[in-house]
Amino acid sequence: MVNAGHIEEAAQRLDGLVRETPVLVSERLSELAGVPVSLKAESLQLTGSFKIRGASNAILKLPQERLAAGVVAASAGNHAQAVALAARRAGTRATLCVPAGAPLAKLDAVRRYGGEVRLVDGSYDEAQDAARALAGDEGRPLIHAFADPDVVAGQGTVGLELARAVPDVTTVVVPLGGGGLISGVAIAVKAARPDVRVVGVQAEACSPYPRSLAAHRPVGARSARTIADGIAVKRPEELTLGLVEEWVDDVVTVSDDEIAQAMVLLIEDAKLVVEGAGAAAAAAIQAGRIAPRGDGVCCVVLSGGNVDASLLAECIRMGETVSGRRTVLKSVVPDRPGALAALLQVVAQGGANVIDVAHLREGVDLHVRETLVRLVIQTRGADHAAEIIAAVRGEGFSLEIEH
Repeated sequence: MVNAGHIEEAAQRLDGLVRETPVLVSERLSELAGVPVSLKAESLQLTGSFKIRGASNAILKLPQERLAAGVVAASAGNHAQAVALAARRAGTRATLCVPAGAPLAKLDAVRRYGGEVRLVDGSYDEAQDAARALAGDEGRPLIHAFADPDVVAGQGTVGLELARAVPDVTTVVVPLGGGGLISGVAIAVKAARPDVRVVGVQAEACSPYPRSLAAHRPVGARSARTIADGIAVKRPEELTLGLVEEWVDDVVTVSDDEIAQAMVLLIEDAKLVVEGAGAAAAAAIQAGRIAPRGDGVCCVVLSGGNVDASLLAECIRMGETVSGRRTVLKSVVPDRPGALAALLQVVAQGGANVIDVAHLREGVDLHVRETLVRLVIQTRGADHAAEIIAAVRGEGFSLEIEH
């Protein structure tokens, strides 16, 4: 279906049309994993994700008479951007069926690249049904996000670059949604290094691959509600399921909390803004879901960086809370001058930073001379937060931790 030769041909076809993205060392992930960890930063690719590779390869292979009618695709956002740009370069139009809840940043980017957006209620799977129907009704080529050999071959060029940049790679960790990226990467990397271990990472909230691999047939997930919208594919396709079964060594899952923590780590450690789907592989390393081989380098693919600023802020807050660096405290104090200052002094002496203070009197069962104070504090981590909590309680303040 897809082999290393197809990927080499795709690389020649894409020469000058896509970026060879950098491979960066992650000091923090290397410490956690106990082996050198490198990051393949596809978040810095054109359109903000690896998708431009597969979309461009597939569109460039279409005969001109088919291109003339325009192309159709379904996407959670990243593939739509890639198809829009690739179609514009090819001198044709693109209609993209996208879930109505897709991030606004991705929708705006699709329109900037010249794509026509059609919003569809539901998840990626419902958008794909709509795209198939539209392509059939209008006789237009459908550029599938992953279940297309030409798309898989295009995505595989990530693996060619990775193998060339890191010749001593022994473990490759890749976000897994539909399976096009990890299939192409595994084929390309194992052509150069057959002993390399390739691991896919899914979001727990939408993880059909473990069950599908066990059953040797596509088994759908019940939900696609996850901050990793780019890999929220509820049901694998036969093509990519077969490729993953043949070429991928293992599949693990991570929670949304763990993905949010990884997004924070990548900002602080690598200075990279990475979306939830793109950070899934890093989350698996950070959470200890994968034990990389100790005889070489572990490479983590950061598949995309297209995230709304508002969602990024929420993910940062979530990540800091889960790691213990952001804590919300509630304390009932006397409603008199100096009471709040005394509470804040204990927190300050412990070395925590107060982000927000609020007095809550409405809807709370309090004495007329009491007030409920809600503090949001930043600490160095869970141990430091525990020290602050103990110090506050040691001074006689009642305390409730908000979760």
